[in-house]
Amino acid sequence: MPGPLRWSARVLTVLVALALVLAGVVVYTVRKSFPQVDGSLRLPGLTGNVEIYRDKYGIPQIYADTAEDLFMAQGFVHAQDRFYEMDFRRHLTAGRLSELFGKATIDNDKAIRTMGWRRVAEQELPELAQQTRDYLDAYAKGVNAWLAANPNASDRSFEYSILKIQNGDYEPEKWTAADSVAWLKAMAWDLRSNMEDEIDRALALTKLPRERVEQLYPGYPYDRHSPIVTEGTIHQDRFDQRAEPRTRAAQALGQAARTLDAVPSTMGSEDRAGIGSNSWVISGEYTESGKPLLANDPHLAPQMPSVWYQAGLHCRKITEECPYDVTGFTFSGVPGVIIGHTDKIAWGFTNLGPDVADLFLEQVRDDTYLYKGRQEKLDVRQEKIKVAGGEPVTITVRSTRHGPLINDVIGSARPSGEANAVALQWTALTPGRTADAVFALNKAGDWGEFKAAASLFDVPSQNLIYADTTGKIGYQAPGRIPVREHGDGTWPVPGWTGEYDWKTAPIPYDQLPSVEDPVDGFIVTANNAVIDPRRYQPLLTKDWAYGYRSERIRDRIKDAISKGPIDAATMSAIQQDTYNDFAETLVPALMRVDLAGPSGEARQMLKTWDRMQGLGSAPAAYFNAVWRQVLMLTFNDDLPEAARPAGGDRWYDVVARLLDLPDDPFWDDVTTKNYRETRDDILRQALASAYQELTDLLGPEVKSWRWGDLHRLELVNGSLGTSGIAPIEALFNRGPLAVPGSKDAVNATGWNVQRGYETTAVPSMRMIVDLSDLDKSLWINLTGASGHAFHDNYWDQAEAWARGELLPMRSKPESIKKVAVHTLTLMP
Repeated sequence: MPGPLRWSARVLTVLVALALVLAGVVVYTVRKSFPQVDGSLRLPGLTGNVEIYRDKYGIPQIYADTAEDLFMAQGFVHAQDRFYEMDFRRHLTAGRLSELFGKATIDNDKAIRTMGWRRVAEQELPELAQQTRDYLDAYAKGVNAWLAANPNASDRSFEYSILKIQNGDYEPEKWTAADSVAWLKAMAWDLRSNMEDEIDRALALTKLPRERVEQLYPGYPYDRHSPIVTEGTIHQDRFDQRAEPRTRAAQALGQAARTLDAVPSTMGSEDRAGIGSNSWVISGEYTESGKPLLANDPHLAPQMPSVWYQAGLHCRKITEECPYDVTGFTFSGVPGVIIGHTDKIAWGFTNLGPDVADLFLEQVRDDTYLYKGRQEKLDVRQEKIKVAGGEPVTITVRSTRHGPLINDVIGSARPSGEANAVALQWTALTPGRTADAVFALNKAGDWGEFKAAASLFDVPSQNLIYADTTGKIGYQAPGRIPVREHGDGTWPVPGWTGEYDWKTAPIPYDQLPSVEDPVDGFIVTANNAVIDPRRYQPLLTKDWAYGYRSERIRDRIKDAISKGPIDAATMSAIQQDTYNDFAETLVPALMRVDLAGPSGEARQMLKTWDRMQGLGSAPAAYFNAVWRQVLMLTFNDDLPEAARPAGGDRWYDVVARLLDLPDDPFWDDVTTKNYRETRDDILRQALASAYQELTDLLGPEVKSWRWGDLHRLELVNGSLGTSGIAPIEALFNRGPLAVPGSKDAVNATGWNVQRGYETTAVPSMRMIVDLSDLDKSLWINLTGASGHAFHDNYWDQAEAWARGELLPMRSKPESIKKVAVHTLTLMP
């Protein structure tokens, strides 16, 4: 959430909560909502018995005879473990948080209502395949069967008992198919591409000339860091792997930025620094088993409980009517498996990050806007927001042909120059078929079926990697990616001219990059560039990650290949790699600076540092503190607050270039009078300031500093964990955990240099699939299966996750039954 979701609670509320804790009522209330996981239950609507086996981690494996029964049971199981999370999310995606929490969340609801996620989800449902709608309805039946069986707040989840204190009239509604589809819009929002970069460029332009802003956005280093696809180009209107190519509106933008900040992050905190992912797949040519290995670890903001929910969905007999035998990571609230494997193929996701959203500056007058010399009518609708404990709030949402006016929501824009409004055009605001894609992926059995499923995956556009039991590996870029009449999507553009409009049709799916069994024998995706634009047009985006993670993974794979066959342990070791590539550039520059005083001892540690960022590393602690100071001292005085560096590999390239320009204006601190700082002045100050900061935080003995003492992870419940009421937060939050790595290490535990060293993004899960024997696959979740505070499975995977361990990812019936500690039978 954008800032703590603080209740306007009275002192009495706090006293009641404390009394509950002290009286021991909490223990009874909490346990009352734990799900039944053994024995049998009747589930009206089933056509046959369904078995649910759970291991000691509470991970369910569901067996049914029909697809409808399978997804109905999945809905029931999700509700058992995570219904409050599901209910909270559907209020978030519909812009209805204030119905739960009162006036504290009105700004969040205004932002969501303006974009209209729920409206688009409802428009999307009729466009989906009938079978998909049937499965969504079956899933909703399962959720609602659980809800009907648990009519009291204390039966559902401890959160509802707490919520009753603040909002005694609240009762959850029945689940609907639109609730599930709306969550896919939320996923698309958190995995959007360069919208923040686009607005940051424009905000930076309010303080700097354009050429200096462009210094802060260097091009992708294709000469140093390989793109994902190094073969092929578009030939005869299709991507052919074997073909070779021939050789000003400051106020409105500020309001738009605040609106975007008010949109709650659906996958954790609002800080997107570090959002990304790693995935790679290695051909059986290089593996111990002779069959492919596939790894994936999506980087998202941490949540309590984790955004992921592990599960297996198995038809007892695979038929055309019941074609599912799939194991992997699901989203509670959505049927099917998002990332995982069937009995024949495996797939993983990383964010492709194409430019699928543009900000259009508009000239609005009364109820019209200017377009190609004419005043056109704004599309206007009213949105009524119900507020717990208060009067409803009604907002007016206005849209141009480009999309909703996002600066309208918080405060009213005053004219500034030619433009006085900002519209958001985003592919996810058009109905699509991503829900169809999920079910198609879940039954795919070969490369052709996988590609057909990927063609339905509209938003968010993801890098899809692939492997199957026959030995094939591959890559496919899917998604609805716009083609612009003019421009490259990197800056907000005038909407009134029409020259920057999107063309009617996006890039055709057949023209998107795709690779099958590449000559390298492996494929790496880590949010790096997909393909060199010198071999491929049209434009996908200019705002990639800069390839530090992907290149490190490639180097580790090449090294492993040179040493012999690769196994799952090698794959896991690569996932845990904490190497800081930029240290190779910055440390020599730091060593050349004249330095006096006690910070010299700290600097000496960098001489022999192996560049690894383990928990016990003193040099890693000091280097990251210096890096933080370098960024703040160099850029904070030049940039508006919203555009200041959070860290990450774009800033690696920016600073690397500046190190060769000792008198560049960015080194000068504009707040100092009658003195012009140079590169060495700033580096010297960064070394001294970092030393002082760590002395204050960790003590004066530099060799006792530990990166893990700075870089820690708090697991914060997405709603009540940010209530502002300490006793309530203590009930739902867990941690802290010390974590290794850093932003743009392979073990990408991100942090924001403007805020400190606390972890803001993590590998939200880790998975390694062995296509020689799927039962040898491995996985781990950030927290645990259960969303019930104090349940044994609430965060039982977290410490193992922090240590870099993995758990067996079983999918065969015999192994699942062997380790099952609970068996529940659902009967019609």
